[in-house]
Order: sequence, then structure tokens, then C-alpha cells
Amino acid sequence: MRKFRTADEAKQPAETGWTFLSNYSHVLICLASRPDLTMREVAEMVGITERAVQRIVADLESAEVLTRIRDGRRNQYQINTSLQLRHPIEAHCSVGDLLKMVSGAENPGS
Repeated sequence: MRKFRTADEAKQPAETGWTFLSNYSHVLICLASRPDLTMREVAEMVGITERAVQRIVADLESAEVLTRIRDGRRNQYQINTSLQLRHPIEAHCSVGDLLKMVSGAENPGS
């Protein structure tokens, strides 16, 4: 399993002004790697607020990119890896293709 950077290390790219991937993809990558993460843990890893993570997760749920599964008092997240990416430039790729490229895993988010 890939080890994520600390919250301080995660903030470093923001200091440069931009990153290649969006916060949406960062949240998705975190949840694909560890489906039981809390919103607070994801926020720390991505370097954004917990409220921003909640909005992103809600958007990803409404787009059917991920499904929230209640597990006691916590949530687990299941990723729809077969869904095509949304922008015309990358629509030939699936969510699974993106996760595989970033994580190097053969079957990410499953």
C-alpha cells in the first residue's frame, strides 16, 4: 500500500500555485487507497478543509463515481472504476484508468 505524505508535506504543492491533478482527483485517490478514511483524514492529506472534502464527496456521489456505505459509525467508500472521465479530452479513460496510473495498482478502488 502506498504511504501518503504528512499534512505538512501535502501543503507544499499549494505553495507553488498549482498541481497537475484537481482536488477531486486527490480526494478520489485517497479514498481508493483507503476506503475507510474519515473526511478529516482526507482533508489533511489533500491539504484542503474538511468542508471542501465533504462537498467533493457529495459531488462524486451524485455523479455515481463513488458510493458511501455505512459501517457502524464510520463510512466506507466504493469507487465505480468503470465510469468514464467527464472531460472530452480524457473521456476515453475510466476512473479506474486514472487510479491505476496514479497508484500503479492493477485493480484500484475495488
